[in-house]
Amino acid sequence: MTHSIIPLAGVIGCPISHSRSPKLHKFWLARYGLAGDYVPLHVTEADLPGVIRALPKMGFVGANVTIPHKVSVLSIADQVSDRATLIGAANTLAFGADGRIYADNTDGYGFLANLRQGAPDWDPSAGPAAVLGAGGAARAVISSLIEAGTKEIYLTNRTRPKAETLRHDFGSRITVVDWVQAGNMLEDATTVVNTTSLGMTGAAEFRVPLDGLRRGTVVTDLVYTPLRTKLLQEAEAAGCVTVDGLGMLIHQGVPGFERWFGRRPEVDDLVRQEMLS
Repeated sequence: MTHSIIPLAGVIGCPISHSRSPKLHKFWLARYGLAGDYVPLHVTEADLPGVIRALPKMGFVGANVTIPHKVSVLSIADQVSDRATLIGAANTLAFGADGRIYADNTDGYGFLANLRQGAPDWDPSAGPAAVLGAGGAARAVISSLIEAGTKEIYLTNRTRPKAETLRHDFGSRITVVDWVQAGNMLEDATTVVNTTSLGMTGAAEFRVPLDGLRRGTVVTDLVYTPLRTKLLQEAEAAGCVTVDGLGMLIHQGVPGFERWFGRRPEVDDLVRQEMLS
């Protein structure tokens, strides 16, 4: 009798109990009848290099990385994808048979796949995009919007220097707008993206004035607790096409799952219902 090694993957963070990734990947493993497991791993900053280098020796084929380790893992990896380098963060690791660590960022992929599924008629080149926030998620969103063909991006952040840094890194397609003027930048935008935690359960309220939103504008919120944020509710009332943030979380998991377990998982109502239950 031969013993085949069961592939293991997991998600590394600190704290980690809030992560929905184990639920997602376990659902896909069960759905396709695949051998494997996916576990949450609470790892401190000090332990991160040692833990990541040990994982391949323990039968792990890869891992997701979440807050606060997405930047730190870049210096631990043996090879970093162009996307992860551009974004300045990685959320997906794959381990080679020789133990080499490959770091990638699938957040931008997840963002675009979610928009295209939720708003099939979305045209990235139809007009400017308005992006709120200048953190790691904003970097992934901006790089993928540029890649998709968006010509102009209005960017606003509560602290302007962070937004200026992104303009410096991504170039002249970005126009930085003062936070107090955030409402005004929505008037010309054909795509609006909230990458901040504003409006999230337990976080500060989303207070940007939304009367500039126009019918037909595609509006998406990366916050998915609650699923229908105040931004999405008001956008829907204004006749906008709205896309919630849960799909991005699900879609960004697809490339890693396929790489680790050898099957490309589907993103449909079944998996959404599972994530909401």
